[in-house]
Amino acid sequence: MTDYVTSEVSGSGKTGKSTAADRWLLRQLYKIVGEPEVGLELWDGYSMRRQHQVAAVKFNDRRALQRLFFKPTYTFGNLYAQGRIEVRGSLIATMETIYRGLAKHANELGETARWLRRKLAYRPRPNSLRRAKDNIQTHYDLGNDFYKLWLDRHYMQYTCGYFPEPDCSLEQAQIAKLELICRKLDLQPGETVVEAGSGWGGLSRYMARHYGVKVRAYNISPSQVEYARRQAQIENLSDVIEYVEDDCRNISGTYDVFVSVGMLEHVGTKNYETLGQTIDRCLSDDGRGFIHTIGQISPRPLNEWIERRIFPGAQPPSLAEMMMIFEPRDLAVVDVENLRPHYAKTLEHWLSRFAANEEEITRMLGNEFVRAWQLYLAGSAAAFTTGGLQLFQVLFKRNGCATLPVTRAHLYRPGLLQACPDEAS
Repeated sequence: MTDYVTSEVSGSGKTGKSTAADRWLLRQLYKIVGEPEVGLELWDGYSMRRQHQVAAVKFNDRRALQRLFFKPTYTFGNLYAQGRIEVRGSLIATMETIYRGLAKHANELGETARWLRRKLAYRPRPNSLRRAKDNIQTHYDLGNDFYKLWLDRHYMQYTCGYFPEPDCSLEQAQIAKLELICRKLDLQPGETVVEAGSGWGGLSRYMARHYGVKVRAYNISPSQVEYARRQAQIENLSDVIEYVEDDCRNISGTYDVFVSVGMLEHVGTKNYETLGQTIDRCLSDDGRGFIHTIGQISPRPLNEWIERRIFPGAQPPSLAEMMMIFEPRDLAVVDVENLRPHYAKTLEHWLSRFAANEEEITRMLGNEFVRAWQLYLAGSAAAFTTGGLQLFQVLFKRNGCATLPVTRAHLYRPGLLQACPDEAS
């Protein structure tokens, strides 16, 4: 074992003095997470740690230790939310260190053990037309007032921002993201756009106002649709934007452009055939499209706790899995970009704003919810930092489309931060 130190017991704690069995479990957990620079401490003060550590995780009762040992990927989040596990130090740094240790441990497993892990892995809930609506409302209908507390002020973007400069504000980064999407699509005045999964309507309003396009946006979250419609009225855009409260599988009509930002994660790979058919049905003969999604390097289920407690039905795809949308339809992929570091930075901004409003969010939704979401945001930031999650932007087109530029030079002139200075402050 890597060099580490243990401390003597300083007290009995509320669940009694730790036993030899408790300490054995602690040692095994320490091995499973790769003997990281994160100390592990029992309720009575007994601990294991490296000479140098970034943080410490404390178990407040024996049952918490036992539950974590037998089902770590699910129970850690629940135990942390309940306050039965505490973290001293940076939550993001703690999760980064643990994720790296878990990845190291997984790589050291034999092929048989890896196969068994895959067979026993948790499977996300399905996204049928009925279940998809329930899944989305569980997360996105927590209340617009809740999301307003920590998302950007102008467009309420709950997806990865884009940071042309490292010191960009969250508002600047989100507007730069919207501008980058429009430039990649090379939008032209008078074109028609269909958006699948429109959130609070920010992208559609941006496209309509700054690029003169007409947008029909589909969304199955009633609270988001209500907010988007109200904002479109306030900004005098109702005549060029239609928000439809319906599943994107029911898209009707023909459009020059298909766009989806932050929706594919919720579709599920089993439904990619249907999504591909939908795109094929609604895209004009010379049309093009764009998908922005959280992804993974290789196919695997999302963390069980995140899927069950935070994002029901979520399943971030690999690039190979995404190709199932395009290849059967003869849709040509034109450009692929991975914005993984930008999502880590976006999440750091969200977590900071979330923490600044912790008291109000606690009054709205309770302390356990706050702790669960702090872990979700910090763990997600760590997953993007360490590479467990990716952020793919994929531009595609019909073979008959000849309008897209042949270089990427147009994406960066003028600078993205100067695109809309009136809104980016």
